[in-house]
Amino acid sequence: MNTRSQQLKAFNRLLDIMDELREKCPWDQKQTLESLRHLTIEETYELGDAILDNDLPEIKKELGDLLLHIVFYAKIASETNAFDIADVATSISEKLIYRHPHIYGNTTVKDEEEVKRNWEQLKLKEGKKSVLEGVPKSLPAMVKANRIQDKVAGVGFDWEKPEQVWKKVQEELAELNVEIKNNNKDAIEAEFGDVLFSMINYARFIGVNPENALERTNKKFSKRFQYLENEAAKDGKKLANMSLAEMDIYWNKAKTFFK
Repeated sequence: MNTRSQQLKAFNRLLDIMDELREKCPWDQKQTLESLRHLTIEETYELGDAILDNDLPEIKKELGDLLLHIVFYAKIASETNAFDIADVATSISEKLIYRHPHIYGNTTVKDEEEVKRNWEQLKLKEGKKSVLEGVPKSLPAMVKANRIQDKVAGVGFDWEKPEQVWKKVQEELAELNVEIKNNNKDAIEAEFGDVLFSMINYARFIGVNPENALERTNKKFSKRFQYLENEAAKDGKKLANMSLAEMDIYWNKAKTFFK
């Protein structure tokens, strides 16, 4: 691996390139904080895909893309003397030191959960009125639910055992079933949301990231269905003309390849 000196040299080179691009490239010159936003979101999702695929070369590439964006934002801000990359690094360093008193202070902790609880308490001392202030409004609903539950658990608002959460899931399913029988569309949606929320909470208790789990299933389903399409086409069949029983034959074969 590279030495710290080599790492700093590589980062300094990136800063020099960014300065030059901002000065000479018409596209880079036009960019603003706002114009980069959607590109940053896209790059973050691409990194997420690479992580789920455990594709290390792709992870390295996508991390580079994200690092470029961080340097780009800092460069744009430096042009109005708002802040620069040193301010960014200093800010996060100071935050990390402050929020890890068990490393940089005299606080003692017994486990990861206590670290998380201390983290949320320290954030409140920084002036936040709610532990939920740090949850971005634009997060996808499943990720947001997971973060909400994580944060309230950090201040002690939580179940004690996984069995309690599973019981809650069963209760929410029963309530959903009642509203389905009543054919109350608005209530069905509300209860369905409660089922999903409780399932996401249960995932946390059994050590499963619900977003990763669902995306893993998405990928598996897509591979199986594409296998079905390809094999049916090889046999001269069109899905629109096939019965579900016929498709199931290919589907069951696909399950042996993609688990």
